[in-house]
Amino acid sequence: MENLIIETTPDVESAFNKYPASARKKMVALRSLIIETANETEQVPTLEETLKWGEPSYIAKHGSTVRIDWKKKTPDQYAIYFTCSTELVPTFKRLYSDVFEFEGDRAIIFHMDEEIPKVVLKKCIAAALMYHKVKQLPTLGL
Repeated sequence: MENLIIETTPDVESAFNKYPASARKKMVALRSLIIETANETEQVPTLEETLKWGEPSYIAKHGSTVRIDWKKKTPDQYAIYFTCSTELVPTFKRLYSDVFEFEGDRAIIFHMDEEIPKVVLKKCIAAALMYHKVKQLPTLGL
């Protein structure tokens, strides 16, 4: 599609720069995957990149917020977070429990030494970015 408009704030770059180098590399890759997914999703013309709770966050007009973070207390992992009051993570668990590790109804956890299953993760990200358009569909249209 290549017509995606990204609205970002300067403090997002500062947040990425605070991560240790190994975590920053993983976080930047996750950010790129979110932007790539938004760019490939026709119903997402604009993506807002901001900080929520000090974490890089992404939201589209008809979507639910997607956040990403690495935490010092769990240095061997990082995560993509979804709004826990949605059906996003419960649906992902039903469909992809053999693919992902989850944290409650709020996150998909990745380990620093593993490859991200990009094709499946992009489906999850797209569902979040279009959540208010797909929430009534069985399995969110996945």
